[in-house]
Amino acid sequence: MLTAMPNTHFPGHSHAGGPDTSDVVETRLWMEEHNWLYGLLRSSDNVAPTFRIPDLLSACVAIIFSRDDAAERIFGFLGTALVMRSPTTPRRRESLWRPQYELLHDLQCSPANRHPNPKFQLDQLTTSCVALCQQEDESGAAVLRQARHNMVERHSAAQGHRQRR
Repeated sequence: MLTAMPNTHFPGHSHAGGPDTSDVVETRLWMEEHNWLYGLLRSSDNVAPTFRIPDLLSACVAIIFSRDDAAERIFGFLGTALVMRSPTTPRRRESLWRPQYELLHDLQCSPANRHPNPKFQLDQLTTSCVALCQQEDESGAAVLRQARHNMVERHSAAQGHRQRR
């Protein structure tokens, strides 16, 4: 069973007021979707700033969860496309930002993921978000736009947290 763990290998900047290692959570991503995200990471469109995989992965999750039918779309992909792949498909260890992890965790604990339905793990839910974004926009432009929005939200939340101290 795959579980989410705080990523202690992520370079935090808590001493400078930036992200702390508790702000990211480790997950796994199936190789096909990882390869697409890696291509987006290396894309000439990914500039000023250059977003890293946690930003891109979190943007995919945010995009899918921005819609009212997120759960139906995710479980639809899982129940038709991902279920047909070999369960031994290799996965890559990656990180995503905690707010997007919370969305996935809530879905993982939802009634739609309980008996009598099949139980899907975090890596499968994460992978489905990336796959759905890739299906909608192979160029990844929407993912890069969402990564910018997520960055602004994280910065605003951090500012608000510092002001409350």
